[in-house]
Amino acid sequence: MESDENSKRLIATGLGIAMWLFIAPAWLMAEGGTALEVGKFSASEPGGRLPDGWKPLTFKKIPTLTTYELVRDGEHVVVKAMSDASASGLTKEVRIDPKEFPVVRWRWKVDHLLKNSDATRKDGDDYPARLYITFEYDPDKVSMSKKLKHKAGQILFGDIPIGAINYIWERRAPVGEIIDNAYTDFVKMVVVESGPHNLGIWINESRNIYEDYKKAFGEEPPMINGVTIMSDTDNTKERAIAYYGDIVFIKALLRSQQLRQHKQPCNPRGCLIYCRTNC
Repeated sequence: MESDENSKRLIATGLGIAMWLFIAPAWLMAEGGTALEVGKFSASEPGGRLPDGWKPLTFKKIPTLTTYELVRDGEHVVVKAMSDASASGLTKEVRIDPKEFPVVRWRWKVDHLLKNSDATRKDGDDYPARLYITFEYDPDKVSMSKKLKHKAGQILFGDIPIGAINYIWERRAPVGEIIDNAYTDFVKMVVVESGPHNLGIWINESRNIYEDYKKAFGEEPPMINGVTIMSDTDNTKERAIAYYGDIVFIKALLRSQQLRQHKQPCNPRGCLIYCRTNC
């Protein structure tokens, strides 16, 4: 039972790439069209099918699944996740060079926090919202000790990533903190939102996955092979509701471009979050 719950945490199935465009036309023009739209949920219809390539991620010994559906929230179609002592995700396999497209952007909204969520404990390894990015495993570029450790992990947990970044909405850990996953140090948890301050509103996120990986693992990142969105509460046995907007990867911006984009109209609190991670 625990091993499959562990494999939930180690989601090694290559998962999608992507980022969001909250003000898509402005950002695309600013980038000259150099964006990879991995999860363009806004182009779908409420109650309709997910964009091509997105599929459910489930776990054999966790029978209760988080539900995901396309809904209209304001002017945009987004993914609504509802978790009730459950766990599952939506994933997309991709192949993206983090050196060429280092910045990932997305937006999300969370209704409430999990009272017993704790990124440092296995029984607290649940989050109302997370964006999970996995990387390719190249045996020729991995040390023998790391290979052996990875092999042992595969025996215990199945197919696991040898490097993955989990962007999470945490209960109390400081924003920007990087935490070893409670199940394996092959996965790093990066806190991008913390506490109740931004609950109930759309938050625009932007992270440099290339720099985050180097900071978390102390080495150059390999190719990105997947992206997952997931809301899970199977450990804490709580309930969570979250919304996910578009996910987009873009090329690195010049400082002048960042400042021009920051002038685009948006939710004032969302702009604060944008500035916190980009300016």
